[in-house]
Amino acid sequence: MNSSYFHQKVVWITGASSGIGEELARQLDLSGAKLILSARNVEKLNDLKESLSNKEQHLVVQVDLAETSNVGMLAQQIVSHYGRIDLLINNGGISQRATAYDTTMDVNRQIMEVNFFGNIAMTKAVLPIFRQQNAGQILVISSIAGKFGFHLRSAYSASKHALFGYYESLVMEESDYHLKVTVACPGKINTPISTNAVTAEGQVHGQMDHNQATGMPVDACVKQLLHALVKNKHEVLIGNKELIAVKLKRFFPWLFWKLIPKQSPT
Repeated sequence: MNSSYFHQKVVWITGASSGIGEELARQLDLSGAKLILSARNVEKLNDLKESLSNKEQHLVVQVDLAETSNVGMLAQQIVSHYGRIDLLINNGGISQRATAYDTTMDVNRQIMEVNFFGNIAMTKAVLPIFRQQNAGQILVISSIAGKFGFHLRSAYSASKHALFGYYESLVMEESDYHLKVTVACPGKINTPISTNAVTAEGQVHGQMDHNQATGMPVDACVKQLLHALVKNKHEVLIGNKELIAVKLKRFFPWLFWKLIPKQSPT
C-alpha cells in the first residue's frame, strides 16, 4: 500500500467504531490522513480517536445511518473545518441472521434503510462537494453476499446487491467530475459483524459465528482495501476460499447450485 497516496487526505469513515471501519482508521492514521470518524457510538469513536497517533487532526462526528436527514449539513461542517473532503468510505451497515420466511417486514426495511438508503445518503451529501472540487473518491463496502444470496442473509444480500447497481450507474454519470468509486466485497473477515447482526424480530444475534472467527484477519483485509483505492479498482473481492463461489456462480452455475447451498450459514 502506497501510504503517501493518503497523506493529508480528508477521509470520512462510517462504521468506524469497530471491525473494518476501525482498522481503516488505524491504518489511514498511520498514513497521515485526516479522519472524520462516524458511527452511532460516540464513546467508542472518542476512544478510537484518542488511541490514534495523530489524534489532533481527526474529528468525531456522530452518524446514524437509519436517520440521515442531517448528513448534508454535517458534510458542509466538515468542509468548513478541513476545506475539502477527498474520500468517503461507506463502511457502516448491519448484517442478518434469520430466514426470509421468519424475518419481519420491519426488519427487512431496517436493513435496507441502513445498508442501502443510509449508504447512498452519505454519497449524496458529498457529491456536491466532489463536483465543486472536480475530484472525489468513494469506497463502498458491499459483501460477497452482494454477489450471491445465502442462507439467513436475504435482506442483507439484497441490500448489498443494490449497491452495485447504484454505484455502477453513479460512476458513469459523474465521469465528467472525475469521481472514482471502488466497490469492495469482503468475504469471511474476523470482525464483530455476526455478533451485531439482527435476527428475525430485530434483536441482536450476539454470537461470533465460526465463519467470522476463522476468517481473514481484519488488518490484512484493510490493506487490500487501501491498495484497491490506490489502484482505483472498480471492484475488489477480499477473502480466502469462499471467493471461489463467485467464480462458480459466473462460470459453472450448475456446480454453484450443487455445492454452495450445502455450506454452513454461520
